[in-house]
Amino acid sequence: MVRPGGRSARVQEAVHAAVRELEAELGRDALTVPLVAARAGVTPSTIYRRWGDLRELLSDVAVERLRPEAPPDDQGELAADLMTWAEQFLDEMASPPGRAYIRDALLGDPDGSNAGRCSAYASDQIDVILSRAGERGERAPDVEAVIDHVVAPMMYRILFRPGPEPDSLDAEYARQLVTGLLDKEASGGG
Repeated sequence: MVRPGGRSARVQEAVHAAVRELEAELGRDALTVPLVAARAGVTPSTIYRRWGDLRELLSDVAVERLRPEAPPDDQGELAADLMTWAEQFLDEMASPPGRAYIRDALLGDPDGSNAGRCSAYASDQIDVILSRAGERGERAPDVEAVIDHVVAPMMYRILFRPGPEPDSLDAEYARQLVTGLLDKEASGGG
């Protein structure tokens, strides 16, 4: 069993930091396991043993970078909370770094566990928003409805329909998705 804060955690932090630093200095295409290992102060075999290969290491780093740093903002009511969160989520995921992290997270994910972690990050954030709404006595959709009607269309467009008009993935698009879901819920069609 891995001890939180033990050697394993220190190695992970050092290797992740080395990847971020080297990527900023040299670019992603210049990264190699030996280069990362040297910067992190570990042997290449440590990286191969823990991550398997460079693609899986980059995937692990990307998933950590996609993890939200704070709970979603509390705007005082469900519609505003969901819209603010959806706008920020779309802005981050559709940005060039966000798209690169998504690609890396999925490319080095042979068993789907990283995709599951990313999905859990979004679900957890949505759950906070919906719980706040419930505490205020507001009627709210469930987490899966928000995933299906807000997150899924965004991610589909980010991954498969970036198209020549990336500006179509803007705050207005996020607001339309949230409004559509809330209107559907209000009419009993949720």
